[in-house]
Amino acid sequence: MRLRPGLVEFRCVGASGRRGGCDPEPDEVLARYLGSAAGVSLPPAFAAPRRVLRPGPRADCPRCHRPTARRVCPRCHNALPAEYCRRPGRIVALVGAKGSGKSTYITVLLHELANRVGEELETTLMGCDERTIKRYGRDFANPLYRENRLLDATRSAETEPGGPLVYLLSRTLWSFDRPFRVLGREFRIRWRWTRSLALVLFDTAGEDLRSRDRSELYLSYVGAADGVVLLLDPLGLPGAGPSVRGATDRPDDDPLDVIARVTELLRERHRSRRLRIPIAVALSKIDALRPELGRQSALHRARPRTGRLDLDDREAVHEQVRALLDRWQAGAIDRYLGQHYADHALFGLSALGGEPDVRAGRVGPGGVRPHRVEDPLLWLLHRFGMLRAGR
Repeated sequence: MRLRPGLVEFRCVGASGRRGGCDPEPDEVLARYLGSAAGVSLPPAFAAPRRVLRPGPRADCPRCHRPTARRVCPRCHNALPAEYCRRPGRIVALVGAKGSGKSTYITVLLHELANRVGEELETTLMGCDERTIKRYGRDFANPLYRENRLLDATRSAETEPGGPLVYLLSRTLWSFDRPFRVLGREFRIRWRWTRSLALVLFDTAGEDLRSRDRSELYLSYVGAADGVVLLLDPLGLPGAGPSVRGATDRPDDDPLDVIARVTELLRERHRSRRLRIPIAVALSKIDALRPELGRQSALHRARPRTGRLDLDDREAVHEQVRALLDRWQAGAIDRYLGQHYADHALFGLSALGGEPDVRAGRVGPGGVRPHRVEDPLLWLLHRFGMLRAGR
């Protein structure tokens, strides 16, 4: 949902120490969004005064009169990042079906953006609220990176409600810093142009995506997205071959059905026959497909680390994945995307980079060795004008 500045609401800071403040109370709006019948207890949310057309960084709680800078969305009461409120950027949503490895992909992608990729692109990544920061460490990063444990399958939102992880990715596109002298005095002009991107990572369970009621509730944020990353499990492709172990014939997990459900949600909100939202469709667990790839396959190579999008590499990967889909009797996926989206791209990636010890529930002996996990996001950054491209 796009917000006019005057519609942004605030949340009271609550009582702290000896300072008075509002006590926590059930937040029915947030509880409805999270799907929790028990509700959520937090200090109350309130609208800014009507005379304020563009709320500043703070507002006074009408009950306890304490100032607060905690902005929330008026529709769902989730926290809004201050930087995004000052300079709204782009929103990217991540979705995927059961078995596509979303939890592991989210964990590794955020780790790479905060470290290796962030250093290459000179970006910063910040969690937008305490819930996001604590949940990522507790449920994602600690088990995978500190304990080398495989992440458990995501539980349905009906049994364990949860919200999306929301991050703000900022990148300086251009900076100016120059000294000059006027009448013998030295001055310096500094100016920096920064663009921001809100990453909304929703780890939906497979059954939530298959159920129309639950998918509308828990994937409604897709309608506000400027771009979508959709993960597909290659084990669900009908003709992936005997080297891809564990192939499934469950009709509910058919990749084309997953794409069709997401497309239906987008079309209901955008009322467009051919969607203009760029969508990146990625085959996860590409390491399991290596026996079926040619020696010269672009998917064997690492992404060129040039600080920009390499168009030759991007086109080679796209064509390689398209050829694999045709070979595995799944060419209808690419044709469907071309018919319903004005801009789509195909990717292959591996979050772990190697085969884990599934029986022991552990990461492989080589540890986490991600392969091309950032590719879909870099393509979207280029589409948003936040990353240059070249050959």
